This record gives sequence, C-alpha cells and structure tokens, in this order.
Amino acid sequence: MIAIISLLLMAGQPAADCENAVTQADMNQCAHHGFAASDAALNAQWKITSEVMKQRDENYGGEQDIWRGHFVSLLQSQFAWINYRSAQCRSEGYLARGGSMETMLVSICLANLTKQRTQQLNKLAETF
Repeated sequence: MIAIISLLLMAGQPAADCENAVTQADMNQCAHHGFAASDAALNAQWKITSEVMKQRDENYGGEQDIWRGHFVSLLQSQFAWINYRSAQCRSEGYLARGGSMETMLVSICLANLTKQRTQQLNKLAETF
C-alpha cells in the first residue's frame, strides 16, 4: 500500500535526473519510469503476439476452435503471469517494508519481470 501511495505522490513531482539521482525520492521516481517504459514495450509486444495467436487459431480450425487454441492459452498465461509478477514484486519490496526504498525495489522488480515477459512474448510470436 505504501508503494502505491508513494507512486501517486510522485506523479506531481518534477522529473528527476535519472542519470544523477541522489535522493531516494528521485531513485523511486526513476525506477518507476523504468517500469513504465518496460510496461509500454510489453503492451506493444502483447498486441503483436496476441494477433499472431489469433491468426494461428484461424489457420488451425477457424471460429469453432478459437476458445481452445493459441489465443486463449496466451490470455490465460498472461493473467497468471500478472498475478505472479504482482506477488513476486510485492514480496521483494518487503525487504524494505515501510521504508522509503520499498517503492524503488517494487518498481525495479516490476521492470525486470516485465522485460523478461516481453522477451517471452516476442519469442512466442516468432516461434511458429
């Protein structure tokens, strides 16, 4: 909860110099920007991968099989991954629970796992 409140408070602050961040508030803000960038990349890759999966479903049986196919499996895995990512990063944030560094730890974790997932989605789209 503290991490969410910290992120909301950062929204009204001027942009930090992330190359020279010194204060914890600046480091938190920079970590959040890193996550936001990785999340944007994930969303872009999601659009590509989901379209590839829908096309595969169409190629392998049309409308009748779409609920048992590539896209639905992708969607289910994405929901499971989001739950995993949230719990894992909350857990990593507990290393500084209640402290000013908690937000940064959560954001760094979110960014790292999101980058990994983006690579997985990219590979999945290119595999078949």
